[in-house]
Amino acid sequence: MQIKFLDSSKDLFPRKGAIFVIGTAKSFQKGFHKALIPAAHIQLFKESFKSTAPLKAPAIYSAVTGVSDPHKIILSILPDQVSKDNSPTRREWIFQQMEAMEAEERGLVIIAVEDRLYLGGAITGIVRRLREVNFKKNARSKQIDILAVDPKGNIITIDESLKLLAQETAWACKVVDLPPNHLNPKIFAKEIIGKFKGLTTVTCTEIIGKNLVKEGLNGIYTVGKAAEEEPRMVVLDYKPRGSSKTAVLVGKGVCYDSGGLSLKVGGSMVGMKGDMGGAAAVVGAFASLVRNRYPHRLVVAVALVENAIGPTAFRNDDIITMHSGKTVEVNNTDAEGRLLLADCLSYCARKYKPQLLIDAATLTGAQLVATGMVHAGVISNRSELDALAVKIGRESGDLVNPLPFAPELYQNEFKSLVADMVNSVKNRSNAQTSCAAQFVYSHIDDLDIPWLHIDMAGPSSTASGLGTGYGIQLIARLAREYL
Repeated sequence: MQIKFLDSSKDLFPRKGAIFVIGTAKSFQKGFHKALIPAAHIQLFKESFKSTAPLKAPAIYSAVTGVSDPHKIILSILPDQVSKDNSPTRREWIFQQMEAMEAEERGLVIIAVEDRLYLGGAITGIVRRLREVNFKKNARSKQIDILAVDPKGNIITIDESLKLLAQETAWACKVVDLPPNHLNPKIFAKEIIGKFKGLTTVTCTEIIGKNLVKEGLNGIYTVGKAAEEEPRMVVLDYKPRGSSKTAVLVGKGVCYDSGGLSLKVGGSMVGMKGDMGGAAAVVGAFASLVRNRYPHRLVVAVALVENAIGPTAFRNDDIITMHSGKTVEVNNTDAEGRLLLADCLSYCARKYKPQLLIDAATLTGAQLVATGMVHAGVISNRSELDALAVKIGRESGDLVNPLPFAPELYQNEFKSLVADMVNSVKNRSNAQTSCAAQFVYSHIDDLDIPWLHIDMAGPSSTASGLGTGYGIQLIARLAREYL
């Protein structure tokens, strides 16, 4: 797969493949497309522009040109208005309108963006259509060029930070899409560490197998100990000169989740190769921040495991002593992600003493019920972090919706007669996503650190189960704008 950003409209035609032209109704009315597309091709859509009724949903028009270069032109006209909880980037619409790209080997996307602030969302909406993982016998690599313009057709130059965003989004989509026999914890760790080879400002540490126990990371070890590849935690530490503040990013990296002995049944195990979307998001955000010279110390910790079954699998009724020192009675081996996050957060909070903690995970199916396929659920112990996440979400396309943070209301859900807590709620109707976050928070609740939890079970994947690269912009901007 190749992505190329164009900085000139010179020599756009003739061009092999298909042309996608995307913009709002107002942008088309202002004529951004007229200076970029030959008049003979525009004439093919003469009837399409006659309607004057305001659009409430995208309108798509396709025409065969009658020549080979290009063989097809597709116009996507997007509504001028979005609701208050949608993103002005119109990223989800852009992604939907790019569906025809799946069948093309080459393509050009001309996209009109009304405000540079929304450019990242628009670009990631396009990039997520380019699937790098394709094991079909006759699979061929794709090439796509992107030309961004304003509503008048003036070229918008894509800077290096946006090119990096596109690159990291494509990478995150790739690792989420890889099947578990091609991405186990060992391979994923090697992939992550390899991204930062040669960067002298980044130190990589990998804690593997029983060495996790030596560090008190019994939650991570217990979840992953039955798998063929040992569980591990990868820590990336970036220390620029003169930094006085620290941000920590934590990600759930379950390369495959069978549910453990609480086995997923009825087909719900299918798609669990993507249960490491949180790890992909925080590593992508880390790469974006580091390569754009983030001014503060930045630490990423990802727990990489497979939740497998076998003679050594952890069991319901086992009791685990976590890194925080608290004990957990297991009552659901399929509630494993929170054990990983709790250990990672406790380890990083106590070792690095950060001024900001963010964790990201495909944690609960209940998040989809609460906030859907597009909005992540966020829970924070700071109101200003909630508010900032919502603002950045709308501007970036990584949409979020805040959920309750009320530990005193949820503590009873985790009551155990023989340990400090159980790992799964008693009442599944009582704000499950907030409760899962509460479990994680309870392992750092003795520390006064600004913390944001991102449950991205829905937006991490498309409806068809492919990766989206969700969360990279959201997390990177939160780290920049909060500290």
